[in-house]
This record gives sequence, structure tokens and C-alpha cells, in this order.
Amino acid sequence: MKKDNIEPYREEQSWNDYKKEEAYLRAKKKLDKLIGFYWHLAVYIVINTFLIILITTNSDQGFWNFGTFATPFFWGIGLLFHFLGVFGPDFVFGKNWEEKKMKEYMEKDKEEYKRFQ
Repeated sequence: MKKDNIEPYREEQSWNDYKKEEAYLRAKKKLDKLIGFYWHLAVYIVINTFLIILITTNSDQGFWNFGTFATPFFWGIGLLFHFLGVFGPDFVFGKNWEEKKMKEYMEKDKEEYKRFQ
């Protein structure tokens, strides 16, 4: 009977493998969210373009009517929340926006203080 040669894991190797796998899974999850948002955006554009063309060609009320843009408007609100869910609220202000602003205000205050001495 042949014995299998099973080597135990080295402690540092298994920890590094775990960290790499965890980083990979986080990156994959972010990528899946990003792809989902881009598909949502593409479907939004295609469907709403089709609906606007369909409504304006079959309606007597004209192009500039709330009914023409109701679906894109309300769906756009949902798309905005999807965008914020994927990119986060830091997209607009950036990660260090608050810290930069605090430093800027402190420098301005320092300059004003020096000016009046």
C-alpha cells in the first residue's frame, strides 16, 4: 500500500494565499457591480430612446410633454441610485475632499491672522 505524500501548509504561504484570494474576490465583486451598472445604463438608453420615439410618433400632444419623459425621468432616478451604489458618494467629492477643504480653510485663516498682526 502506497502512502500519499501530503505536505502541511507553511503558515506564511497559506496566509498569503488567503489574502490574495480575498483580494481577488473583492475585486471580482466590484467588477460585477460595475458591469451590472453599465448594462443597466445601456438598457436604459436603448429602451428609453425607443419609448420616446414611439410616444412622439403616436401622440397628438407633441414632443415636449411630461408623458413623453415620465419613464426616463423615474427610471433615471433609479439609475442614479444604482450609480451611487456602485461608485459611492465619494465619486463627486473624492476620498480626501473633506481633509483638503479643512487644510485650505486653516491656511486661509492663518493668512488672515498674519495679515492683522
